[in-house]
Amino acid sequence: MPHFPKHASMLLKAALVAAFCVGGPPIALARPTPDEKPPEKVRTPPSLDDLYARLKAAEDDAEAKGIARLIEQRLGRSGSATADLLTERARQAMSGQDFPLAIELLDRATTLEPRWSEGWNRRATVFWLLKDQDGAIADLKRTLVIEPRHFEAWAALGRIYLSMDEKVRALEAFRRAAALYPRMDKLQGAIDRLAPDVEGRDL
Repeated sequence: MPHFPKHASMLLKAALVAAFCVGGPPIALARPTPDEKPPEKVRTPPSLDDLYARLKAAEDDAEAKGIARLIEQRLGRSGSATADLLTERARQAMSGQDFPLAIELLDRATTLEPRWSEGWNRRATVFWLLKDQDGAIADLKRTLVIEPRHFEAWAALGRIYLSMDEKVRALEAFRRAAALYPRMDKLQGAIDRLAPDVEGRDL
């Protein structure tokens, strides 16, 4: 082993310490062997835009339903733990047929998160169960202002208009839903039944 003067040895030690502090050891690290695989990239979840595009292009009902569930799950997240808790309690109140309590809880959730489209959609459902058509329609329209691609809200709006015998509006709402989710269950059948009444029958 070569002999260094004492002061040179101290300088070498100081250089090694400095190298570790700023960037690691002053020697080349071992390179991965050819057999080693690079670390896999973390897969980012698809965006809402991607999911809507896939839903529209789905080639079978099972695929479409799976994508629709993913969209509904994404829309169901308010971003607020408190709003989510209030909504879950509202769901429980609905299960127990306590619709006034469900409305009260959803009032709080929508006040807390007014830009959460699903909060208004769920309150519309309770209004519908209470036979309050005007309240349901108002909340569905609010839902669609926030998220115009909310296919469940369009379909619900169509059903309410149909119950009011407003066939033109019902057909328009159903077609808006179908443009977003062409394979939605029973939707095309409703359109096929309504269209002749609204647009006339072929001779």
